[in-house]
Amino acid sequence: MKTILQRRTIRRYTDQDVSPELLHKLFAAASRTQTMGNLQLYSVVVTRDAEMKHKLAPAHFNQPMVEQAPVVLTVCADFRRTTDWCLSRKASPGYGNFLSFINAATDALLFTQMFCHLAEEEGLGYCFLGTTVYMPQLIIDTLQLPQLVMPVATLTLGWPDECPPQTDRLAPVSFVHEETYQPYSAARIDQYYAEKEQLPENQEFVRINHKETLAQVFTDCRYTLRDNEAMSATLLDALRKQGFLQ
Repeated sequence: MKTILQRRTIRRYTDQDVSPELLHKLFAAASRTQTMGNLQLYSVVVTRDAEMKHKLAPAHFNQPMVEQAPVVLTVCADFRRTTDWCLSRKASPGYGNFLSFINAATDALLFTQMFCHLAEEEGLGYCFLGTTVYMPQLIIDTLQLPQLVMPVATLTLGWPDECPPQTDRLAPVSFVHEETYQPYSAARIDQYYAEKEQLPENQEFVRINHKETLAQVFTDCRYTLRDNEAMSATLLDALRKQGFLQ
């Protein structure tokens, strides 16, 4: 538990390589995580080549760590391998549907989280890129992902060259519900978000964005309705092209 309580997002890395031996040791250990039906519905594309990282960068809004990190890992929801196995064993697979994507995406994200925890235990640093599902087609084309393979997570990985402060987190009382889901009253919202809203860095965030509240920064600047709808359409289109939606 000590490692996870000290977790930080690392965006700057030293020039030291991450050896293939260490990487594959971590992959083997992370594969012991939970998986639906013991099918391991994920694949990982390892990117070390500078030109390939340069091609991937626009899919992640050209965040500098994509090209600066020694290794970029793209974790994919993968029903292609299982489908090919079934086809070669006189079985009739039926995995070109949304449920299969959800199952594979869950497997892939469980694997990703386990890998992150194990990597930190080895002293490595990483940054989880939520941008993976924003422009998936660029990633699909760059990595030549076949049908029934969909990128769901990206990690930049390397030996840390910084020790940034930890970001804030809501307390468990704000998200744990006993027996049934309990509605959030205005008073409870005030209680749970008071500390986050009073942090100097978040108050500065509000000021520089010329907003009245921190929530407005998220709704009006960071995750807007227009952007969410546009990227949802892009995601659904990629899922159709990859064979997960009919």
